[in-house]
Amino acid sequence: MAKVKTAFVCNDCGADYPKWQGQCGECSAWNTMTEIRLGPTKAAGASRTARVGGYAGTTADVRLLKDIDVVELPRFSSGLVELDRVLGGGFVPGSAILIGGHPGAGKSTLLLQTLCLLAASHSALYVTGEESPQQIAMRAERLGLPTDLLKIMAETDVDTILAAAEQHKPKVMVVDSIQVVHSEGIASAPGSVSQVRDCAAQLTRFAKQSGLVLILVGHVTKDGSLAGPKVLEHMIDCSILLEGEHDSRYRTLRGSKNRFGAVNELGIFAMTDQGLKEVKNPSAIFLDRAERPAPGTTVMVVWEGTRPLLVEIQALVDDSSMGNPRRVAVGFEQNRLAMLLAVLHRHGGIHVGDQDVFANVVGGVRVLETSADLALLVAIVSSLRDRILGRDMVVFGEVGLSGEIRPVPSGQERLSEAAKHGFRRAIVPRGNAPKQPIAGLEVIPVSRLEEALQAVE
Repeated sequence: MAKVKTAFVCNDCGADYPKWQGQCGECSAWNTMTEIRLGPTKAAGASRTARVGGYAGTTADVRLLKDIDVVELPRFSSGLVELDRVLGGGFVPGSAILIGGHPGAGKSTLLLQTLCLLAASHSALYVTGEESPQQIAMRAERLGLPTDLLKIMAETDVDTILAAAEQHKPKVMVVDSIQVVHSEGIASAPGSVSQVRDCAAQLTRFAKQSGLVLILVGHVTKDGSLAGPKVLEHMIDCSILLEGEHDSRYRTLRGSKNRFGAVNELGIFAMTDQGLKEVKNPSAIFLDRAERPAPGTTVMVVWEGTRPLLVEIQALVDDSSMGNPRRVAVGFEQNRLAMLLAVLHRHGGIHVGDQDVFANVVGGVRVLETSADLALLVAIVSSLRDRILGRDMVVFGEVGLSGEIRPVPSGQERLSEAAKHGFRRAIVPRGNAPKQPIAGLEVIPVSRLEEALQAVE
């Protein structure tokens, strides 16, 4: 009997090694190695080969780049504008999409709504491995969805799923979830690295060959990243994450990888008794401010994908009762908060080394860009000095280590969005000052942190 070949794959970066080791040499992560079984290689003569210069391999179609026909990608809408926005304009035939999220975030609900809408114009198949068809039918009935055209199948064997897809030839297929799908040719439990890796590869290969839109549902780990091997994200064309706290009625759909559109695009949904409903004006929900103004709050404009979004930033500065003051950031990067506090001390002359500093983005939005730097520092100074900022003021800009205020992309669009929502003052980097005045909006350009702090006093 031939010896079974194995390899060890890092769950974080996908690097593989011939034997186990405690630390990955690529990403320096510890205890992330998982053993996988390697499949048998093709027998000699099993494929058409050509021998050129002593090398044998399959013949390939090699063409010049200028001979490739460049045509617009044929897309079709999912029926949900916010989902189309994150996908880059809709579904692309032959694409593989991975959607992840915490349990209860609404992944199955969102996909069931989408497929019920699509089934009226495109053949759709919903493959469930975690729930029974009766549970799916009860959810669809509770949500008031049309169920007469959607095909459903409860199966976890990848060969059976591919055979059903070959027979029914759906235009869109959902596999919920990839962690429960298994292949008989791999001697490991469903959900293991080798099973997830091989099953995803088979499904993706079938989607590319048949022009099927494949949607895979994936679980997430405690830190919010997709479970399974990192190489799974390299196989698919689009990776999106559905986020939202259990005590919040809003869900955010964010794309982290998209070969057919912009990354970091954001879609906003509201969880209701009728399922997930699209939020047409997300700035309005994130600006649902308290009736009584309080120190430590300011509004900024972030750029999410292809549109501006107004969000409220809150900061709380209080005397620390411990020798090591706390730095807590919710919705921001923790290390960037510590860096900005150092800049505030060095170039703003404000010392908060003996204070606890808490920062929060209202509404559960996670701000990933640096345009929030100036707004965060302004909110911290407002809380420290116990001064209420004007409710008609908006702030954005990147803060450098030398105290300079750097411009950010799409400054004109951010200011137009602020003016549309009734803001009258804007503190922005000098490089983002508009060439033509904006009606009803006073723009205060600043180039240094000291100038920005004087403008809010």
